[in-house]
Amino acid sequence: MRSYVRHRISRELLRDRAEELFGSGFRLALVAGHDDGDGALRAVYLFLAGHPDRRVELECVLPPGDPEVPSLAYLSFPASRFEREMADLYGIRPVGHPRPRRLVRHAHWPQDWHPMRQDAGPPPEFEPRGRFPFVTVEGTGVYEIPVGPVHAGLIEPGHFRFSVVGETVLRLKARLWFVHRGVEKLFEGTPADGGVALAERVSGDTSAGHALAHSLAVEDALGITLPDAAHRLRALVVELERLYNHATDLGALANDVSLGIANTHALRIKERLLRLNAEVTGHRLLRGAIRPGGVVLRTLPDRVVLREIAADLAEVAELTLRNNVVYDRFAGTSVLAKDDARALGCLGYAARASGVRTDARVDHPTTELPVTEAGATTGDVLARYTVRRDEFAASVELACALIESHRGPLVHQEPVDGRGGSSSGVGIVEGWRGTIVHRVEVDTDGKLTRAKVVDPSWFNWPALPVAMADTIVPDFPLTNKSFNLSYAGNDL
Repeated sequence: MRSYVRHRISRELLRDRAEELFGSGFRLALVAGHDDGDGALRAVYLFLAGHPDRRVELECVLPPGDPEVPSLAYLSFPASRFEREMADLYGIRPVGHPRPRRLVRHAHWPQDWHPMRQDAGPPPEFEPRGRFPFVTVEGTGVYEIPVGPVHAGLIEPGHFRFSVVGETVLRLKARLWFVHRGVEKLFEGTPADGGVALAERVSGDTSAGHALAHSLAVEDALGITLPDAAHRLRALVVELERLYNHATDLGALANDVSLGIANTHALRIKERLLRLNAEVTGHRLLRGAIRPGGVVLRTLPDRVVLREIAADLAEVAELTLRNNVVYDRFAGTSVLAKDDARALGCLGYAARASGVRTDARVDHPTTELPVTEAGATTGDVLARYTVRRDEFAASVELACALIESHRGPLVHQEPVDGRGGSSSGVGIVEGWRGTIVHRVEVDTDGKLTRAKVVDPSWFNWPALPVAMADTIVPDFPLTNKSFNLSYAGNDL
C-alpha cells in the first residue's frame, strides 16, 4: 500500500517537521523552488521511505519580498545542496546554511539573475569574472593537478582539482554544471502528455528510466490508473536499459586497467542488446516506448536470447576477475565506507556496493516484481563491479519472468487530459544508476507549470571525491568509471 501525504506548513515549522521525518527513517528525495507569479514563491520538500511505500510532501509558501527558508543542512547533506541550487535558480535563501555559496551558477553568471524566476527575462550578458573558491591544501610537497572541464574523447565537461603529495590524493574537488541546459524550464507550458521526449533526453543513457518517472508523475497528478500488465511491460523496458548499460561499464572498467579484450567482448554484447532494444521498441535507446498513460512495444524479447547473453557476460566477468592484475587494481581501491554512503544519501549500485540497501523497485513499486537484490559491503571498485555483474544476471531473470507472465496486447494507452483542475504528482523509478524522481505540477489548462527532475547522479557525485581520498592519481579514471555518473543528469 502507498501512503502519500501533502502538508502546507509555515516555514517556522519546517525544521521541526523535517526532524520528525528524518527520525522516522525518511530520506529527502528533492527540494523544488516554485514561482507562482507576482512575487509569490514556494519551496516543496519531498521525503520518501520504503517498507511500506511512504511519501510526505512539505510545502512552504513564502511571503512576497521575503524569499527565505530555514536551512536543513544541519540535518542532511543532500538538503544543503538542494538549498544552494534553489538559491541559485530561484533566489530563495537558506537561512543558517553553513556554506551558502553558489552551486549551479558559475562566476560569470550575473549575481542577481535567477533563471527559473518568471520575471528573469532573457539571459543577460555573461562576463568572465571571479574564480571558483577551491580549498587550497598546503604543506611540504603538496601540489595541484587541474583536470578538465574539457576532456579527451566524448566525455562531458567537468572540472576536477586534485591536491596531491607524490601520487597520493589528499583532496579532490569536482566542479560541475558546465552543461546546464535549463531542462526544467523547458518543461514549462508543454501539454501534460507532451513532455516525455524532453524527459528522455535528461540523460541519454537513461531514456527509459526518465520517461517512466515523468510519465508516472503526470499520471499521479491527473489520477490516471494503468492496469498491472502495462506497468509490467514498462518494468521490462527499464530492465533492458539496465542490461545494456551494465554490460558497457563492465567492459569499460576492464579497459581502464588495460584488459582491452574484455572490453571488446562487452561491447559486442552491448551491440547485441541495442539491436534487441530496437526490435522490442523501434529504438536502440528505448525511446518512444513509455509515455504518459501508456506503453508501446513491438514484440517481446526472446528469453532464450536473453539467457544466452547473460551466460556470455558472466563468462567475460569471470575471465576479467581471474586476471590477477585486474583483481589487484580493483580490490581495495577507492573505498566508499557505508557510513559515508549513507550520510551522503547515495543511491543505486554505488550505495549497494557499500552495504546500503536501496532499490525503488522494492521501496516504491508500481507493480509486484520478483526482484533479486544484489549487494556488497567493501565499497571499493571491486564491489561496484561485482554488484553490477550480479545485477545483470538478476535483471535478465526478472526480464524473463516478466516475459513469461505477460498476457494480452503489447500496446496500452489511457486518455491523458489534464484540463479541469490544477494538481501535482510524483514518479519514482529505479533506473540503472539508482532511484530517479520526477515531480510535476499541471495547471487547469492541462499544461505543465513545473517539473523537478532528480537523477541519482545528483546524490552520488559528492561520493566520488570521498572515495578518492588516499587513492593514487592514476586510479582516478578507474574510480570515476566505477561510479559512472551522469554530467547531463546532474547539470540539467
